[in-house]
Amino acid sequence: MTPATTLLADLDAAAAADCVARYGAALVRLPRSAPILGSYWGAPEAGLVGGRIYVRDDTPAHSLLHELGHYVCMTPERRARLDRDAGGDDAEESAVCYLQVLLADRLPGFGGAKALADMDAWGYSFREGGAAAWFAGDGRFAREWLLGRGLIDAGGLVTWRLRGDFSAQSCVGFGASP
Repeated sequence: MTPATTLLADLDAAAAADCVARYGAALVRLPRSAPILGSYWGAPEAGLVGGRIYVRDDTPAHSLLHELGHYVCMTPERRARLDRDAGGDDAEESAVCYLQVLLADRLPGFGGAKALADMDAWGYSFREGGAAAWFAGDGRFAREWLLGRGLIDAGGLVTWRLRGDFSAQSCVGFGASP
C-alpha cells in the first residue's frame, strides 16, 4: 500500500507531461490496472525505460519526478541502455532527490515543500532526519553536484539540460564535467 502522498491524478496532466518533455523524454500514462514497465519498486511507482517514464493516475508525483531526475542525472551511456535500474552512485542519488524537489515547483498544486513532505511519508531516509532537514543541510552537496554538471544554474533553477549535454549553451559559466 502506498502511503498518503500527492498522486498524478491530483495534478495537471499537461504540466507533468511538459516537465518531462522539456528533457526530451516522454510521459506514458497507463490505465490504473496496467502494470508499470520499468518500475524499480513496482506499481504504482513510476517506471523508466529508455526515454519513457511510465505512470498511472495512482503514481505518486514524487515518484515521477524521482525517475525523471534519474533520467536527467545519469550519463548518456547509461541513458542509452536504461531499463528500470538507473544505477549511479550515492552522490548521484542525492542529486536526483534534490532535483526532484526543484522540479516539484514546476508542477502547479505540488511544489517543493509538498514534495519534501511526500518524501518523508513514502519513507525516504536521510541521516539528518526528515527530507526538509536534508535539503537545507547535506542537500548542499547534491546542489553542488547538479551545479557542477550544468543541471541547475547558480540561482538553483533547473537548466532543462541532461547530464552530458554539452551543446554550445550548456556549459557556459559552469566548467562542468560529465
